[in-house]
Amino acid sequence: MKTSLLRPRFLSAVLALAAGLLAPSSLPAAQPVTPKADKKYVAYKITRGDTVSVAILGEQDLNAGGKRVEATGTINLSLIGEVNLVGLTIAEAQESIAKKYRDDRYLRNPQVSVTVEVYAPRTVIISGKVNNPGRPEIPADTEMTIKELIFKVGGFSETARGKEVIVTRTMPDGTLKTYKLDVESAIKGRAPSDSGDAAFVLQPDDTIYVPEKII
Repeated sequence: MKTSLLRPRFLSAVLALAAGLLAPSSLPAAQPVTPKADKKYVAYKITRGDTVSVAILGEQDLNAGGKRVEATGTINLSLIGEVNLVGLTIAEAQESIAKKYRDDRYLRNPQVSVTVEVYAPRTVIISGKVNNPGRPEIPADTEMTIKELIFKVGGFSETARGKEVIVTRTMPDGTLKTYKLDVESAIKGRAPSDSGDAAFVLQPDDTIYVPEKII
């Protein structure tokens, strides 16, 4: 008799406990899903062929529009002459121009504003042993690494010497600088995919050559 009375009570307790565990208020809160990090956006850097305007607060006579950044990386401004802008962000270009006016003692505290009126194509040239050589474009607000470029052009061909990719860059003073990069090791997993030579960041007008293996 005692056993028959305990059994319904025991079953009731189990059911009540199960109901409590399954109640919506007792369920753990859903954890937010962390989205995969998007590609890093970077401040735009002025490049050769861009057309810019320069305005100086309170100095109407010194304002200039339609200034094309020459192959030398410079524009020419009233009083101070040539100023190098290539490779600078907008903020850096504004400070560079202001500093020139201060250093040359034309203006004490110039407030300079630089605007890009026309963006030049931001391209690189890649040739040699890749599947799709040509002139791919670098988006204006992102960086592109040498490894990403190789993927963009369809990868290395079978006879490519991917450990000795050559990048030639024109420096702000007009000289050429050459880099030899091992991109193949990162692509094949023998080196970190996001560091070392594979993470080399390209700049507009870089020339990339992938040589052929010596057999």
